[in-house]
Amino acid sequence: MAFTIQFIREFTRLGLNRSIGGVLALAFSRELSPVVTSIVIAGRIGSAFAAELGTMQVSEQTDTLRVLGSNPIDYLVTPRVIASSLALPFLTLMCFTIGMASSALLADSVYGISINIILDSAQRVLQSWDIISAMIKSQVFGMIISIVSCAWGATTIGGAKGVGESTTSAVVISLVGIFMADFALSYCFFQGAGDSLKNCV
Repeated sequence: MAFTIQFIREFTRLGLNRSIGGVLALAFSRELSPVVTSIVIAGRIGSAFAAELGTMQVSEQTDTLRVLGSNPIDYLVTPRVIASSLALPFLTLMCFTIGMASSALLADSVYGISINIILDSAQRVLQSWDIISAMIKSQVFGMIISIVSCAWGATTIGGAKGVGESTTSAVVISLVGIFMADFALSYCFFQGAGDSLKNCV
């Protein structure tokens, strides 16, 4: 909704009301939904992974697993990586849906632009590859979050202080990794793109 407020008045002045939905759909699907969702997950789930594994490390629970013949990586890390990479695309899709719906309601109630115009413009501009690319991005971001967080947690030293430092570092490094991966994937996915908005002008 904040993103909508920033540009909807300028588009209206230029007479580009029928392009607003298309721009929203492209922005949400290609960038905002996967990145914003991943940032929230990094803060919530990444910190939890790092704190949980860090506590297990400093309390020697991971050593107990090794004594029992279990591989801590297979038992603790792999399920978290798989779960994150599978769950994040669904959360991204939910974020995209809610973002489009709230922006359309805002445009209709505040700026008088019909919801049908917004949705029709989005439908004409949005392609299947835009959604697929968002899902791929989300899977990559989920793997980055889980791998970085588990790595920091599993290598924690120094007791409770070390757990706090590992948790903080895991979130920060995850965010940096998300931004770097987002640039690389966007460059690969959309390098030749640029004609999408022609359909709604």
